[in-house]
Amino acid sequence: MFISNAYAQTAADSALGSNLTSFLPIILMFVVMYFLMIRPQQKRAKEQKAMMDALAKGDEVVTAGGLLGKVSKVSDVYVTLEVATGTDIVVQKSAITTLLPKGTLKGL
Repeated sequence: MFISNAYAQTAADSALGSNLTSFLPIILMFVVMYFLMIRPQQKRAKEQKAMMDALAKGDEVVTAGGLLGKVSKVSDVYVTLEVATGTDIVVQKSAITTLLPKGTLKGL
């Protein structure tokens, strides 16, 4: 008399909402990971490639091993660096990490 009948909710109505809310943290984690890790790494790789393509004779560079030198010859894969007067070494283009401002080597 005083108590009304209670009916259960159908499974299809609640399943869609619960599935979306259970996957939402995982989706947000991938979005955050993309913006914090993947995107900056791609941007840095693009800048590195542009720097290697723009290398020219006379540029002052630093290699991955820490050698400083002036570019004396550039080919497709290799770069010849003058590390001291009369001392040239050949390194791969990919070993060059930093392009220094002109005149940096004279100040050392």
